[in-house]
Amino acid sequence: MRPNLSVKKTKIARKFWTPKRREALVGWLFLAPELIGMLLLNVFALGFSLYLSFTSWNLLSGISGIEFIGIGNYIKMFQDPAIIQALKNNLIYTIITVPVPIAIALILSVLIHNSVFFKDYFKVVFFIPYISSIIAIAAVWSALFHPSLGPINQFLMDLGFSNPPKWLVDPKTSLLSIAIITAWAGLGYTIIIYMAGLTSISNELYEAAEIDGANGLTKFFKITVPLLRSTTFFLLITMLIGSFKVFDIISYLTEGGPNNSSTVIVFRIYEEGFVNYNMGYASAISWLLFIIIGVITAATWKMRNEEPL
Repeated sequence: MRPNLSVKKTKIARKFWTPKRREALVGWLFLAPELIGMLLLNVFALGFSLYLSFTSWNLLSGISGIEFIGIGNYIKMFQDPAIIQALKNNLIYTIITVPVPIAIALILSVLIHNSVFFKDYFKVVFFIPYISSIIAIAAVWSALFHPSLGPINQFLMDLGFSNPPKWLVDPKTSLLSIAIITAWAGLGYTIIIYMAGLTSISNELYEAAEIDGANGLTKFFKITVPLLRSTTFFLLITMLIGSFKVFDIISYLTEGGPNNSSTVIVFRIYEEGFVNYNMGYASAISWLLFIIIGVITAATWKMRNEEPL
């Protein structure tokens, strides 16, 4: 007598579709729209951008205007004075807006955590600029930095400075002015992260250090700084990436000027792609930025992994 094949297949199907697999299938179905969107908007966009970096394409000419030129854009890029200037500006901007705010935030967070009452009040006060619109902050600071009517220069003239800086309108100080605004706006976030890290450090370590005769500076450099290493690393990575992605505040305050003194790499991508409509060249610059951020992140990870625990 031949076995009933339909009954056998039904049993196999029931065995395969266990409750755990049914639950996993439902989860993948819920994730499918996001995964499809990510593939279309991210993976496809990255691949298309990489292809465009080897082409000459005026955006106004349509898809038919794409012309393959090989590595011509990359050769041009490293011979372009505007790109070299943008990279230098980005480096200066990063130095001002990453290590300096991290050091200031670490000191302030320790002072607030150990020596200040109403800690929650100070957390809110410092954090307000971070959650505010960067354009609104830039508008306020542009008034503060006004060459003749701004409160900052008025104060400097009252102190005896006859020729105070022109700030945003002077090529020598425009980038510094923007870096000061950015560092001030992000300081609250850095302080909050450090204060969260400080709460995880046991007071017993400080008490033991005091018994051994350690002073405040010794406890700071021997206990606080080493135990906040992971927090510092997190802030360093995120702030480094953010410093190379800066665009909005520069576009609003200076538009890269005066004389390209505040032009950074993202602003050059915007100018080439959406002002000059040279999408091929803009894509090549974008991939240069991608490589720079990747190298910096990898180097930072390597340095962290080589540090003794």
